[in-house]
Amino acid sequence: MQNQLEQLKTMTTVVADTGDFTSIAAFSPQDTTTNPSLLLKAASIPRYNPLIDDAIAYGKGKGLNDREKLSLTLDKLFVNFGKEILSIVPGRVSIEVDAKLSFDTEKSIEKARNIIALFEQMGIEKERILIKLASTWEGIQASKELEKEGIHCNMTLLFSLFQAVACADRKATLISPFVGRILDWHKKNENKDFLPHEDPGVLSVTNIFNYYKKFGYKTEVMGASFRSIDEIKELAGCDLLTISPTLLEELKTSTNPLPKKLDREKAIGLSMEKIELDEKLFRLHLNSDPMATEKLSEGIRLFIKDQEKLESLLWKKF
Repeated sequence: MQNQLEQLKTMTTVVADTGDFTSIAAFSPQDTTTNPSLLLKAASIPRYNPLIDDAIAYGKGKGLNDREKLSLTLDKLFVNFGKEILSIVPGRVSIEVDAKLSFDTEKSIEKARNIIALFEQMGIEKERILIKLASTWEGIQASKELEKEGIHCNMTLLFSLFQAVACADRKATLISPFVGRILDWHKKNENKDFLPHEDPGVLSVTNIFNYYKKFGYKTEVMGASFRSIDEIKELAGCDLLTISPTLLEELKTSTNPLPKKLDREKAIGLSMEKIELDEKLFRLHLNSDPMATEKLSEGIRLFIKDQEKLESLLWKKF
C-alpha cells in the first residue's frame, strides 16, 4: 500500500522546503526551494563549511568594497547550495533575491541576472533555476522583464488573489501562496481555531488555483508555509506543494487514503468573474486586505532579518 507521500506525488509535484541536502535526499522531491531563513539554518551545519569558504573566496576577489564583497558572497553562497541541491533533485531549485530589493524593480532584475550568470558559469542551465521575488508591485514588474529573457520566476510572500492575478498577468512561472501564515493571522485576529476545510490559507490557495484553471493561466500554483499535514491533504491536486522535512516524514509514515481535492476540470466549470488590474487597483486591493498587507510586510522584514544574520556569519569568516 502506498504511503501518503507516494499518493500525493501521483497528483502533485512535491517540493522540499529545506536547504539541508540530507533531508532532500531522504524524500526524493522533484524540486527544492530555499530562502535566507533556510540557508541560515543550513549554514550553521559544519559539513557545509566548504560551500561557505568558496563563496567567501569568490566575494573577496570580486567586490569593489566591503558591502559589495558581502553581497557577491551571499549570491555565490546561494548558488553553491543551489548547485549541490540540483545534483540531488531532478527538477528545479528556487533561489531568493535579496529581500531588501523588494521595492526596487531594476536592482531585482540585476540581482537575478547575476545569480543566473553564476549558475551558467557552473554549467547549469537557467531552465533549472527559479528566481524568487516578493509579490510586491515592483517584484511583479521585475518578473515580467525576467520572464521575457527566459529567466523563470517564483513569486513568494503571496497572500491574496489580487497578488496572484497580477503575477499571472505578467506570466510569472510560479507563485508560492503562504498557507500557514494566512492561518496564523486569522487565528490571532479572530481568536479561534479552524477545521482543515475551513482553514483560511487552504481556502485562499483553492480560490487562486480555481481562478488560474478557469481562465487558462499557465502560471503554476505552489502552496507553501504549511502548519500541518491537514493543510497539505486539503490541497492535494495543487500543481506543486513545498513541504518541510518534518511534514514530509509525517506523510511518509501514514498509509491512510489521500483523496484529490483540487481538480483542473472542475475549476474550469466554476462561475467566476475575470479580474482586471493595473498598478492603482493592485495597490488599492492590497491595501484593503489587512491580512495580506501585514503578512507581506512582515515576511519581507523577517527575510531581511535572517539575511542580515547570514551576512554577519559570513563577515566573521572574512
